[in-house]
Amino acid sequence: MTILLAAVLGYLLGSVPFGLVITKAAGLGDIRAIGSGNIGATNVLRTGRKDLAAATLLLDSGKGAIAVLIAQALSWPPEVAGAAAFLGHCFPVWLKFKGGKGVATFLGTLLALWLPAGAFACAIWLACAFLFRFSSLAALIAAAASPLALFAMGKPSYAIAALFMTALIFIRHRANIERLMKGEEPRIGAKKAPA
Repeated sequence: MTILLAAVLGYLLGSVPFGLVITKAAGLGDIRAIGSGNIGATNVLRTGRKDLAAATLLLDSGKGAIAVLIAQALSWPPEVAGAAAFLGHCFPVWLKFKGGKGVATFLGTLLALWLPAGAFACAIWLACAFLFRFSSLAALIAAAASPLALFAMGKPSYAIAALFMTALIFIRHRANIERLMKGEEPRIGAKKAPA
């Protein structure tokens, strides 16, 4: 029963589409009609509003962390709540199951589950983003390293949850992986060529 309750709690929290809510409230219309059509912070940044992108990043990561913290307070399995929040972000029922790619929610979940692993994942993302200038590649490397780090830190149940989320992150980044392989993925900070 606690597993089910944790899953429902996490999914409902994770399914709140903050990127969509924030951009609509700011008068920018439907974020799904802009750029990649994604509801995450990276696509919100394409509106030119860094403040809204930062707010989306914080809220999307926060909903994963809050799901974990509430589950811990109620003695429910926090890894289930966190993974369900991640799932809710990627497949929100309110948006016909078309959500974001889940990286921010993944990192927020990790930080709340086990701070050293979350900090490790964030450090990997920052280092890879700085070195390679590809946000998607940094996310993929950080996600892939996280289950290994959790296993090494003696947190096998958390590692299994992280492995589930990592697999979905790779699936959600299929188009990015294809562009990376073709050398067509835009770099961080790159200006679009004029039409």
